[in-house]
Amino acid sequence: MATTVTDENFKKEVLDAEGLVLVDFWAEWCPPCRALAPILEQVETEVGDKIKIAKLNVDENQKLAMQYGIRGIPTNKFFKNGKEVETLVGLMPKDHYLEIIKKHSA
Repeated sequence: MATTVTDENFKKEVLDAEGLVLVDFWAEWCPPCRALAPILEQVETEVGDKIKIAKLNVDENQKLAMQYGIRGIPTNKFFKNGKEVETLVGLMPKDHYLEIIKKHSA
């Protein structure tokens, strides 16, 4: 189950986390964001031990969305040990996520 992150807990849940964290910047009104949700659930089921998945609602957390330059959603940012390592913008297939996770888990 994805962790909900906000302006208040982002540092603790993402930047201070050890290992790989995928942050899904999304919004309720965004159809591609809703289409991505089951893909991320599948990714979590397959490789949940290698990555933590977090969801950040850009409408409710505009400070972080601006800080990270989110211009289109869904945007997925991968952080490893608190450092941003990769960004995906738009709806991507599951295999794309699995490749990035494999690349940064080694």
